[in-house]
Amino acid sequence: MLPYEPSAAWQRCHELTLAVYRVTQSFPKQETYGLTAQARRAAFSAPANIAEGSAKRGSREFLRYLDIALGSLAELSYAPGSPTI
Repeated sequence: MLPYEPSAAWQRCHELTLAVYRVTQSFPKQETYGLTAQARRAAFSAPANIAEGSAKRGSREFLRYLDIALGSLAELSYAPGSPTI
């Protein structure tokens, strides 16, 4: 198992997760099970997948988990109502 805590990617994802939890505390109560929960799950998923991937055997499998983490970050970047290009 590779130590994941020193990695810059995990550290930034962890900081992002903490920030998302702070920001979503001020979201409307009617979004508790909608937008708030989804944003928190997506944010939490990124560092969790980096941690899980570090426990896998081989770099190929670790890269797969990094790809999943990237997908979670892309999901988090989606903002309803944002202008389309």
